[in-house]
Parts: sequence; structure tokens; C-alpha cells
Amino acid sequence: MNCTSMRLALIPLCVFTGLKTLAAGSDSVIVRSDTIIVNDCGQRSFSGKVPPGNYSGIANIGNNRYAVVSDKSETDGFFVFKIDVDTVSGKIVDVENEGFRSAGTINRDGEGIAYFVPASTVFICGEADNRIYEYSLDGLRTGREIAVPKVFALSSANYGLESLTYNAVTHRFWTTTESTLPVDGEQATSVNGVRNRLRLQSFDDDLQPAEWFYYEMDAPESRTVAGAYAMGVSELCALDDGRLIVLEREFFVSRRKLGSYVNVKLYLADPSAAVPGGMLDKYLLHGFRTGLSLFGRSIANYEGMCIGPQLADGSMTLIFVSDSQDGYKGVLRDWFRTVSIRIHPADK
Repeated sequence: MNCTSMRLALIPLCVFTGLKTLAAGSDSVIVRSDTIIVNDCGQRSFSGKVPPGNYSGIANIGNNRYAVVSDKSETDGFFVFKIDVDTVSGKIVDVENEGFRSAGTINRDGEGIAYFVPASTVFICGEADNRIYEYSLDGLRTGREIAVPKVFALSSANYGLESLTYNAVTHRFWTTTESTLPVDGEQATSVNGVRNRLRLQSFDDDLQPAEWFYYEMDAPESRTVAGAYAMGVSELCALDDGRLIVLEREFFVSRRKLGSYVNVKLYLADPSAAVPGGMLDKYLLHGFRTGLSLFGRSIANYEGMCIGPQLADGSMTLIFVSDSQDGYKGVLRDWFRTVSIRIHPADK
């Protein structure tokens, strides 16, 4: 299976001048005069090699090995997966589980994980306690944690810290809650049409808070009562030039289950083009939808995203992992997906 051009676009970002930012409803700010090409390589599952799980975060820890966190693992800690990606097509060739590395403490509803290059450690954010602890690569806590501002402790249950990313070039961590903090306004539901307004918070290598910005999500597609519903940012990915890729995810579960769907949108945001404490502009890179019907069970609740290997043509890959709720009733599967992105300088 080769990559398909679900969105293959040459997009000079300067064409957004004077237009309204997609979903943000405010005048756009030019990020760079770049050309962006996005290819979607589709999704695959690897049952028998990957145990059914609740995978919610992923980080590259070197070569083709990735630390993967589950929000319902037996203890706090992380899995290590070997993920092989074809460097020409971008397709995931194979995934193998190399085992779980336990911290020996209770699971904190781990949602995001990032590899901290300076110390060769990982950090994991927990949605249950809204804290971000450091772990050695054998899974044990080091005793250090990121100084998360107290406002994040006010998050709603199941809508706390969801995302975590780190970039060794910019020396910045980034995190955010899944939905709007109560102090910042109303949260999106399946019927109210509200746009979530999130705080994207950064931290330096010294684990202290740095700049933060507001980020406004798209309005929900849903306008009907759901059996279950989750609308929020499920992951961030920090790029070398300081920009962020933001994964917006709407998960609608119908009362009859059939007709359930997940909408995923990837946006590019540039903190350097905004004032700290202000609103980030965003630009749509790619979007896709998976669903559950009589004839298809492609539905995938993508919660984890990280940068994968560079392809032969210079493209950057993004690797996604989904939460199958432990393979819920044999219907949901643990899907993996790759999307390649190539950014070229615009012609002068």
C-alpha cells in the first residue's frame, strides 16, 4: 500500500493573507512563505504483535524505537515498540512490542510522553493528577518533575493534561489540556457547538514554565446527543523551527454504536508570530475521518503523535497511535498511521 494523496497540496502560506484563519475566526498571520506537501499513508493494525491497549502517547527514543504510554496500563510506566517505516513510501512495515517498563507506582492516566534528549530520559503527563514526571529509560522515576502552573490543576475530570512534546533544537517542552479549563470558558459538547479554548504551555530545559498561548479549536461537527463524546486536542508535536503541529480530535459515539466516527485535523501554529498570552493563528495541514458502519470498522481514536524517520525525499513523517479501549468488544483495533510532510522554501 503506497501513500495516498488524501491531501496532496502545494500551499504557499502567503495565500492566507487577508483571509480568515480556518476555525479561529480572526485575521491570519503569515507563518512562513513555505510550500507544504502532505501525503497520508493510511492506517494499519498489528494484532498478535501489539497487545490490545489504551495507547495515548508516543515518543521516538532513538532509531526505530518508540516509548508508548497507555492510560490504563497496570502501573505507571511505558511500553517500548519497535516501529519500522519504509523510507521511500512512508508506510509502516511492522510494529513489535518489546515490553513494558514499569515505574512500580499506580497508573496516573498517562496521556502524553516526550523524550528529553539532554538527559536521555522521558517525561509523562498524567491526566489524573495533572503532573509531569521524569523517568529513566528503564521505567523508574528520577525524582524530577516539570513545574506545571497551578491553573492546570483546575481542569475537569478526564479533560486534564493530554499532550506532551519536546524539541531538542528549541529546548522547549509543550503541553495542554484536552479541553477548555473551567476558568477559560465553556467546554465543547456534542450539542452546544462551542469552540474549545486551550492554553498551550511551554517549559525550558530547567523544567520551569516559559511562554503560554491560547489556541482555539474548530467548532464540533456534531449537533446531536451522543452516547459518548470527546472533543479536544489529543497531541502536540514541536518542530525544529519553533512551530507546533496540533492534533484536533472529535470522537463521537452514537447511542447505537453504528455511525460512530472520529474526525482528525492537523493544524500548524507558530508561537513566534503571537504575543505570549494571546491567541495563536493556525493553518490546516491535513484532515481525515474514520468510522464504524455495517461494512467497515476503520474507526480509530488517535491520541498519540510524534515525529518518525525522515524519508528519502526529505519528508518528515508523523506517526500516530490510537486508543482501542483494550480492543473494545473485539470491534476496535489498535491502529497505527503515518502522514508525511515536506516543507520547501517558497520560490522567490
